[in-house]
Amino acid sequence: MTIYHFVGIKGSGMSPLAQILHDKGYKVQGSDVEKYFFTQVPLEKSNIKILPFDRNNVKQGMKIIAGNAFPDTHEEIEEANKLGIPVVRYHAFLGEFLKQFTSIAVTGSHGKTSTTGLLAHVIGGAQPTSYLIGDGTGHGERDAEYFVFEACEYRRHFLSYYPDYAIMTNIDFDHPDYFSNVEDVFSAFQEMAMQVNKAIVAFGDDDYLQKLQAEVPILYYGFKEENDFQARNMKTSSKGTSFDVYIRNNFYANFEIPTFGDHNVLNALAVIALCHYENIDVQNIKDQLITFKGVKRRFTEKKLGNQILVDDYAHHPAEIRATIRATRKKYPQKQVVAVFQPHTFTRTQTFLQDFAESLSEADKVYLCDIFGSARENHGKLTIADLQEKIDGAEIIHEDDTSPLLLANDAVILFMGAGDIQKFQLAYENLLEKQLKKAQ
Repeated sequence: MTIYHFVGIKGSGMSPLAQILHDKGYKVQGSDVEKYFFTQVPLEKSNIKILPFDRNNVKQGMKIIAGNAFPDTHEEIEEANKLGIPVVRYHAFLGEFLKQFTSIAVTGSHGKTSTTGLLAHVIGGAQPTSYLIGDGTGHGERDAEYFVFEACEYRRHFLSYYPDYAIMTNIDFDHPDYFSNVEDVFSAFQEMAMQVNKAIVAFGDDDYLQKLQAEVPILYYGFKEENDFQARNMKTSSKGTSFDVYIRNNFYANFEIPTFGDHNVLNALAVIALCHYENIDVQNIKDQLITFKGVKRRFTEKKLGNQILVDDYAHHPAEIRATIRATRKKYPQKQVVAVFQPHTFTRTQTFLQDFAESLSEADKVYLCDIFGSARENHGKLTIADLQEKIDGAEIIHEDDTSPLLLANDAVILFMGAGDIQKFQLAYENLLEKQLKKAQ
């Protein structure tokens, strides 16, 4: 039997793709650095072999799938080339793989992962569905009709895909190490729109998505009346948010979601629009929306003492603002404390003022050193440059998270796309010791 060998199997797209092939009965293994990543947990649960990088891992008869982060000079890729074994890049393999299904790409500058997870859950309640989510989760149904997957715009990788449908959640300037400005981002989405085969579901309150041109219908969703699918009458309770959906100004149904914040309503609205277009029963949509448990690293909560600790992937000013506002809706009586680790020097430099403004919506801000890559030109930028723009902000270190103990009856948001979890873990250990002492 052919073995699929993944070079960089712990990647946020690679890990779920390996899980999908494994679920479908293929023999799968992979290699990566020995550092721990949360994406390796489902691989280990499935007993998928994870090896340290070594050119001897590559053998004749294998199919090699390489992560986008690894250059052609990587030892395993070099070995495959030497042995005459074709190496397929992750996005190219996925582009070919999804042709077997009714495929739905979920893309956008923010909200991709949460929307992909929600759509997979809702549509999976009606039809056999395989899915690939950027939080490291993948599942392959043997007789899947639908394939729901997260499609990333970075380096225009999503142009490898020709999906039946695309959900486009928004267009914003991000990845400043690659895109030159927001118009450059829009041009990538415009190109992607021309590759969609059946229909596009797009956020209609976004000025850039309103300019989109396509050869298939574009269904717009949002809060404004001119959208095809509109959310009205939002109400918040301790259980979540309820809202009415109008289709072209005609009442369709009332829905409930167990989450808070406008961004979560919009994610649900995109899913409702897509499911309606595919004639999925409204009761199924309602039942699945209310039972969605969320995706990894998206407002993942843990209660310790009188504090609520939240792990969240927010790494762009717009995402930080959405997370803080959703926290205030869910916990209106509590203090909101932000612990933020900027991800990459280029993003930090580009959005320095925007980061300061969005973080300032919290009651108190702690900052961690910038998580950068060796490939970046750091210049003279440090975390102190961001600190001086935020009133009362303090810098915090993994070996001393004690200042957070002062945040009584608070929600502490650990936000970032780097290794912010190590700060949360250090703090959890400290807090648990304090709680035991107090008993």
